[in-house]
Amino acid sequence: MLGKNLAPLGPLPWVRSKKPLSQQKIALITTAGLHVRDDDKFAFTDASYRVIPRELRGDDLLMSHTSVNFDRIGFAEDVNVVFPIDRFRELQESGAIGSLANNHYSFMGAGLLPDAYEASVRPLAEIMRNEEVDVAFLTPV
Repeated sequence: MLGKNLAPLGPLPWVRSKKPLSQQKIALITTAGLHVRDDDKFAFTDASYRVIPRELRGDDLLMSHTSVNFDRIGFAEDVNVVFPIDRFRELQESGAIGSLANNHYSFMGAGLLPDAYEASVRPLAEIMRNEEVDVAFLTPV
C-alpha cells in the first residue's frame, strides 16, 4: 500500500459548461468491475473497461471485481450504490438532466496505479467526445 502513496494530482482544470445541466448528455463511469453477462470478466490487473449499454437494466449486470477486500453487499442489494443508473434515469425523466449517453463504462479499480489506465482512458475520452457526451459522472469504488 505504501507504493500507492502518490503525490496529489495538482490543480485540476476547471471547465465551465455553456449549457445548463437540463441540456447536457451524461455518461456514467464506475470502477466497480461491472459488465454484461456475455462480456469477459475483469482479470486481476485489468486496466481495460467494459461498455454498459444505456438500455441495460441494472440487475442484468455482473460484478467481477477482483479485490478480496471489496464488499459486494451494496451491489447485491441495489446496483445504484455503485452504478446509479436508475437515479439518473429519474433525473432524465424529470428534466433535471438532458439525456443519458448511449453507453456507460466500467473499470475494475483495484491494484493498479493511475498511469496503468492511461491506454484505456484516452481512447475512451475520444469515444465519449464523438458521442457528444458533456459530463462523465464517476462513481469510484
